[in-house]
Amino acid sequence: MLNLGREKNQGFKKMTKTFLLLGSGELGKEFAISAQRYGQRIIAVDSYKNAPAMQIADAFEVINMLDGDALEGIVEKHQPDYIVPEIEAIRTEKLYDFEKAGIQVVPSAKATNYTMDRKAIRDLAAQKLGLRTAAYSYAKSLEEMKAAVEQVGIPCVIKPLMSSSGKGQSVIRNKAEIQQAWEFAQAGSRGDLAEVIVEAFIAFESEITLLTVSQKDGPTLFCPPIGHRQERGDYQESWQPAKIPLDWLKEAQDMAAKVTEELGGAGIWGVEFFLAKEGVYFSELSPRPHDTGMVTLAGTQNFNEFELHLRAILGLPIAEIQQLRHGANAVILATEKSVSAPQFSGLEEICDDPNTDFRIFGKPSSRPFRRMGICMASGNLETDVNLLRKKVGEMKDKLKLH
Repeated sequence: MLNLGREKNQGFKKMTKTFLLLGSGELGKEFAISAQRYGQRIIAVDSYKNAPAMQIADAFEVINMLDGDALEGIVEKHQPDYIVPEIEAIRTEKLYDFEKAGIQVVPSAKATNYTMDRKAIRDLAAQKLGLRTAAYSYAKSLEEMKAAVEQVGIPCVIKPLMSSSGKGQSVIRNKAEIQQAWEFAQAGSRGDLAEVIVEAFIAFESEITLLTVSQKDGPTLFCPPIGHRQERGDYQESWQPAKIPLDWLKEAQDMAAKVTEELGGAGIWGVEFFLAKEGVYFSELSPRPHDTGMVTLAGTQNFNEFELHLRAILGLPIAEIQQLRHGANAVILATEKSVSAPQFSGLEEICDDPNTDFRIFGKPSSRPFRRMGICMASGNLETDVNLLRKKVGEMKDKLKLH
């Protein structure tokens, strides 16, 4: 009887795992919601209290994640099964130690270290894997940056090696802008790196995010491409599907598969590409759900990006990714600084349309250009995404923050 019992339970496994979420903004919140629906336990970590994911997590910690000792302390305290980095400002080299101790870092310690550092991921993509990228150079000082701009040429793009959501990013169109761009990059850099990357400006016609899912046991899967538009280096709207020639999409998928396979691990990746007249250029890579991928919350797919991330992490098979609807979203930005959470008006008008929706992130304070929520619209597979883009733009304009 005992032997039969053991055989009967061979297919069973413990489903409730503990996730240590390093970064608790709007993306972390949506991931936490997906994880809790699957019975998982979430410990939300960030540098400030009442971050969005903390509001729904099982427990939370407020620490400086660049402090390696503080990171070790909460890992020891909570004994997580998974560590899920959601931001760049982390002492990422510590993740190798946690991985050696038997904790799964998502998607892997190597992936997190490489992708949190633009230098590492760009050299991997361009030099080791031979992907098509913009010409680039690095600089650790203003003088080095002047030389790099001379080498790469004007116009060019300046980015801190460690930043997120376009912070510290600018375009140089003449030599008089070099010093200002250096200072802006330093102000927008996360962590203790002063180095910047100087990239040749690509005259691209559009940008896409290719959400790429690495499974533990199964093929790499791709979501339909997502188009996006940026201002100040931060996305303002995204839509799915983006228009791209099929042979270019296949090229982008091949590049995404190469780089994610090289980095290893299971989970979803946000792989960004420029679409220029001459073809597809690899741009950047995030080892987690992507901000532009929030359009999938509009029901465009059978699984949204956060559900795909969770299933891949847990090793649950994903048979296929189906596009069910066309969709678009637009970011709701704060216009002024506030020490308390803003109030919203105009939501009733959005709700009058059966194919529209919104998300309020619940951030405890605001500042100019901070993302506070999104408006969403969807339609059937025959709906023109440009009409949906127009609709969410009109919705956003009806919303007021107080």
